[in-house]
Amino acid sequence: MTLILGFILAYIALQLAFAAWAARRVRNEVDYLLAGRRLGPWLGVFTVFATWFGAETCIGAAGQAHVSGLSGVNADPFGYALGIVVMGLVFAVPLWRRGIVTLADLFRQRFGPGVERCAAVIMIPTSLLWAAAQIRAFGQVLAASSDLGVGVAVTLAAVVVIVYTATGGMWADAMSDLVQGLVLIAGVILVGVLVWQSGGAEQLAALPPERLSFVEGQASWLVTLETFAVPICGSIVAQELVARMLSIRSPQLARRATAGAGLLYLLVGLIPVGVGLVGVHYVGELDEPDQVLMQVAQTQLPTVLYAMFVGALVSAILSTVDSALLVSGSLAAHNLVLPLRPRLDEAARLRVNRIAVILFGLTAYVLSLASDSVYDLVVTASSLGSAGILVTLLAALWAPRFGAAPAAYAALLAGLLTYVGAAWVGAADYPYLMSLAAAFAAYALLSPLGTRRTAGPVPA
Repeated sequence: MTLILGFILAYIALQLAFAAWAARRVRNEVDYLLAGRRLGPWLGVFTVFATWFGAETCIGAAGQAHVSGLSGVNADPFGYALGIVVMGLVFAVPLWRRGIVTLADLFRQRFGPGVERCAAVIMIPTSLLWAAAQIRAFGQVLAASSDLGVGVAVTLAAVVVIVYTATGGMWADAMSDLVQGLVLIAGVILVGVLVWQSGGAEQLAALPPERLSFVEGQASWLVTLETFAVPICGSIVAQELVARMLSIRSPQLARRATAGAGLLYLLVGLIPVGVGLVGVHYVGELDEPDQVLMQVAQTQLPTVLYAMFVGALVSAILSTVDSALLVSGSLAAHNLVLPLRPRLDEAARLRVNRIAVILFGLTAYVLSLASDSVYDLVVTASSLGSAGILVTLLAALWAPRFGAAPAAYAALLAGLLTYVGAAWVGAADYPYLMSLAAAFAAYALLSPLGTRRTAGPVPA
């Protein structure tokens, strides 16, 4: 285990050195947040894939499958893969052509700066929860590969991801995603093949039918719809995905690369789920179900290959948390702070973004320590406030004459407050569907009020 931990730490040091090298290409805010809008097809596909295929699939979904069977993983990989494909086919081209840096920019175009700030404030906690999930997963990987406790491992993981993100930005992430994605795919496939050959097929066939059902018990169709609506709608409005898509060099390529990444995500994501389903045969019942993929990989791979697999998994987590911290930092800096200081030069704007990344990284670290489950953090991140963001996005893109700022405020706040009330106060069975309905109704009711704006591109 000491050898494996040493390999992981060496791999992390290499990643940090690469981030420092890539930082030399960062000359302005758009370089830092969107890689200068210059990503080609391969970088485009793999930066989207690597951003989504991280802790929630390799660690969280495998753990949920281990505990609950297929009914525990409707959201990931199935729901998230569908959300990415829909984003590519439906939203990529119109969003890219707006010339925006964040979704909040689009809301400024359509509804004004007040709605921009309101949306940014709602979206920042989502990205923080997403980043916290990746930091906790990173800590789980370190803990499973060493004698470190989970708390110490999470702390070390937080330091690494904060330094990595603040240094390199989108350029470091995008350029490393291609190699990291290929290595991760090879590692996951290798584990899957070895499990299959060592009796995994027989174990899968012997599972009781309820373990292979997508519906838990006697759940209603509304509960099932709720389960899928959270990842699909949450992915469409996730600034992490929007930023990746906007970094690709043309709208048509953005569409193809994003949809292709969604299909790749589904195909590769089925493997950790399968390993989680049969994992009890190899490692028994675990006190930390999130470690099932790591534990199974240890039983199937030689030490050197296992170390390489862990390194690839660390890379995937770094890619995902980098994106989440960039998003929370960009929403705070680009949409909340910098509009108050419009005369800052590019060096100062970059500095503000990097400071925001560090502060939010520390906040995500605190959240990661307070949570017991990677999967729960991811689902909460996808559902908190995203209903109102989705309704406002649809109106901004395709309803230019229907509704103005009051309607947008109403949708944003109704979606957020309804979800919080239904999920955490009322303990409703389908809080996300209720928040969607409330957001649509609020927008429609207040649409006659206010002065409509003509949307147009904003300066990058």
